Amino acid sequence: VKKRIGKESNDGMSFTEFTYQLVQGYDFLYLYQNMNCTLQMGGSDQWGNITTGTELIRRKENKKAFALTCPLVTKSDGSKFGKSESGNVWLDKNKTSAYKFYQYWINVSDEDAKNYIKIFTFLTKKEIENLIIEHDKNKGFRVLQNHLADSLTKLIHGDKELDNAVNASKILFGKSSEDDLKSIDPETIMEIFEGVPKSNLSLKNLKVGIDIEIFLSKETNFLKSLSEAKRALNENSIYVNKNKVPSNFIVNDKDLINNKFILLQRGRKNYFLVNVK
Repeated sequence: VKKRIGKESNDGMSFTEFTYQLVQGYDFLYLYQNMNCTLQMGGSDQWGNITTGTELIRRKENKKAFALTCPLVTKSDGSKFGKSESGNVWLDKNKTSAYKFYQYWINVSDEDAKNYIKIFTFLTKKEIENLIIEHDKNKGFRVLQNHLADSLTKLIHGDKELDNAVNASKILFGKSSEDDLKSIDPETIMEIFEGVPKSNLSLKNLKVGIDIEIFLSKETNFLKSLSEAKRALNENSIYVNKNKVPSNFIVNDKDLINNKFILLQRGRKNYFLVNVK
């Protein structure tokens, strides 16, 4: 054990792992002595740790304490659904925003969705069975995932945050309008386009008005050159705030979203966000 303090490997147990059960057992003893705690609850993987505490209380205090465990919620690959796993989800929107919370449920696998719909909703058995049948008729509609995302986001974050998350999802993955874009708060916009190329632009320059060809190329560097901008406009593939624009379009401060953004697109999926200061 001394040789392996602070290390972990596939062929042994770290010192932390070795002592964890003892520490948690003592923790139960402390809670019993100081707070009259007689019951510890946890996932089924915590059974040994908790019963270590009940045994310690029996030996030290000659008293009874109790353990209550429930089956772990697991993903289809067998990994735990919990805070210690990668890709976890939090109820606190400062750790997992309402938008990312919504997207988490939208993106779970079909197999996981069939399991989670039974655990995380208040639907009856018959309602769940009907939803699964409907889902299996056309898995592309993601009926279960949408129900999970809608019901859980509403339950945890409320109607307003659910509407915000749904509108935000439309921007990237469905048909949306400039009004949808304007309905989203600035923080969510930054989340949606977290990995999208961006540039900064002076509000002073925008108030004067900028020709769309120059705006796409020299002002923002969204497109590499003026000629590429002209070509894209001739192809009718340029959008400003979800609106297709002509080659004579002038961009100005009236095009600002939330008084600070302009969203550019070439085609349907090539996005670029202009941050105006």
